[in-house]
Amino acid sequence: MNVNSTKAELFIIRCRIDQVTKLKDISKIVVITDAILAMKWIFDTSVYLYQLHSITISKNLREFFNKNPNNLISFQDFPDSIKWSPHVMVNNESKHIKIDPILLSRTS
Repeated sequence: MNVNSTKAELFIIRCRIDQVTKLKDISKIVVITDAILAMKWIFDTSVYLYQLHSITISKNLREFFNKNPNNLISFQDFPDSIKWSPHVMVNNESKHIKIDPILLSRTS
């Protein structure tokens, strides 16, 4: 499987938005990224390679906004070159996260 950085970033954003929109009492989501190109793909309505991620993100955001029309989402682009301390901390911490794979199986 060919995975590039944009696809990986889009997948990570998809997973986090999926998780946070399922939490109770969340009314504002702030997405901080250094991958603004991946963010642009979320709202691209053309047919493209990563469209499944964008469709899933859009579905989750639609449910989030349907819960309460006052809910908000903000996308913030902070390139690595800025060296913003919270971004640096998250970036460093994320490199040490161990994620166990989830294996799905079909039952007949």
